[in-house]
Amino acid sequence: METQTLTVTESNSRLDRYVSDHLPELSRAAVQRLIDDGQILVDGVARKPSYKVQIGETITVRVPPPEPAIPQAEKIPLDILYEDDDLIVINKPAGMVVHPAAGHSAGTLVNAILAHCPHLNVGGVERPGIVHRLDSETSGIIVVAKNDATMRDLQAQFKSRRVHKTYLALVDGIVKPPRGKIDAPIGRDPKHRQKMAVVTQGKTRASVTIYRTLATLERPSTAPLSSTLLRSARDVSRYTLLEAQPQTGRTHQIRVHLAFLGFPVVADSIYGRTQNALGLTRQFLHAWKISFTLPRDGREVNFVAPLPKELVVALEKLGFDQRSLQ
Repeated sequence: METQTLTVTESNSRLDRYVSDHLPELSRAAVQRLIDDGQILVDGVARKPSYKVQIGETITVRVPPPEPAIPQAEKIPLDILYEDDDLIVINKPAGMVVHPAAGHSAGTLVNAILAHCPHLNVGGVERPGIVHRLDSETSGIIVVAKNDATMRDLQAQFKSRRVHKTYLALVDGIVKPPRGKIDAPIGRDPKHRQKMAVVTQGKTRASVTIYRTLATLERPSTAPLSSTLLRSARDVSRYTLLEAQPQTGRTHQIRVHLAFLGFPVVADSIYGRTQNALGLTRQFLHAWKISFTLPRDGREVNFVAPLPKELVVALEKLGFDQRSLQ
């Protein structure tokens, strides 16, 4: 058990944020798990992640040793859109981590894949078959290779941008212009190292996202009407349903780019607003479509992952019928 001690030098910061800012090797999510497990104490007392620290307090952080790197097979149901001898196309649910990491040794997509394909041995023991990734709170399509030849072929297709991915994103506000290209480099946020940001200095990577508006939507406030019986513009929540196509594959790219424009993804707890009028507890970002070439016969294939129920319900609240999506 590794133990680190911090002395608070600035007041009124949340406990979880203060620790993650001062121990950048720990993500904020990892800090929250340590707090829940009683491994982080303030002056010897367990506190909630939202506790506001005060100058002079001592924070003790105990980090358990890393868990075994080799993931174990687990019988977890998979929504398989397509499968052959070379690869699997899966519709991943929100909340599922793709591969084991600190604090997530079980319940991941890799654990489920190992149970589905017991003899899978490609791409390394930690991330067998994983060609690309999705954030844990992003649902939708992910492709998994079953053999080395397929892995190399798919990686080459991604690198040469022959794989075309389309996401659906519901964002806060009315996006203007309604379509466009976001060409802005992404790197580590210099102030919060666990986050990504559009940055112009330091280590950055070229990042491009193309988007277009599918619908503009609004939801009246549930608050009582004003004395004039007229709702003001601020009594209405306005949204834009976007189709986003990343031309590069940077960490959190679509979320960072849309937040950079001023239109964060709805319910994005890192780059957007935690509160939303739609009752969503996960970000409205879905890996909707993908097209690529099958390595074995060179045939181009296209797959579509239907929206999960919670996102369909959110759109229905806005009067939008997701069956109109093409």
